[in-house]
Amino acid sequence: MALLELKNVSKSYGAGSKKVEVLSDINLSVNEGEFVAIVGFSGSGKTTLINLINGLALPDSGEVLLHGKPITGPGPDRGVIFQNYSLLPWLSVFKNVKLAVDEVFPKLGRKEKDTHIRKYIDMVNLSPAIDKMPSELSGGMRQRVSVARALAMDPEILLMDEPLSALDALTRGTLQEEIVKIWSQDKKTAILITNDVDEGIMMADRIIPLTPGPKATLGPEYKVNFERPRIVTEINKDREYKILRNDILEYLIEVGATRRQVSDQKYILPNLQPKLPNRSVFRKGSKEKPSLKL
Repeated sequence: MALLELKNVSKSYGAGSKKVEVLSDINLSVNEGEFVAIVGFSGSGKTTLINLINGLALPDSGEVLLHGKPITGPGPDRGVIFQNYSLLPWLSVFKNVKLAVDEVFPKLGRKEKDTHIRKYIDMVNLSPAIDKMPSELSGGMRQRVSVARALAMDPEILLMDEPLSALDALTRGTLQEEIVKIWSQDKKTAILITNDVDEGIMMADRIIPLTPGPKATLGPEYKVNFERPRIVTEINKDREYKILRNDILEYLIEVGATRRQVSDQKYILPNLQPKLPNRSVFRKGSKEKPSLKL
């Protein structure tokens, strides 16, 4: 049995004429220890999909199952790394991680808890900044705190909602490598939401495109068979990498173009020409008022 399953899942927001079906007929199966990347356009519903898995949203139809049981809300078995860090600005690095650990391991002794927290802070190379406040950290360092906090909860599934999109290219590449290195230590099940195909190839075992919304759904999956660790400078020379990258990009471009054509058709106006009134209407002294008829 798969660790995580989404069966015929659909999700919409709004009501009546304003109702928008964001996701439609989503089917996904993730095995224990897999690293899966969902790649799609901005606004296609990627965050809605991750919220369905972490329990912050419930499907209108279909099922989201963990160990074969429906997900009905958030839980410590699913750790989330958000795009915007989500750190409490009045707490230090240590205390931001401690907040999550206190919630998940309330019975853990003080010394054991301290050791546990420091282990994960050291894992993301933030031990020198352990007592600093978020305002004293760079964007990359703040995201490292988010990673440490999620990992310190010891979740079954690590969910990443475009966690590196706000970072510069160099920091992003470094954190990609570090997250994969950390993941490789205990091979927790991981799901990455991203709009970067290269990021998916560098990090994941499988890449699954999400088509543009509304009614976005999952496209064909692409296996990533490159051995780890994946070094950017080396993998760029690999012919198979170029083929895989082009296949995914071509699919996304094609499905994006098709969706735009369908969307544009909804807004095509009829070619109506005004029927001009008789010239006599404009003659001096005429009592008839001009009118336009469609």
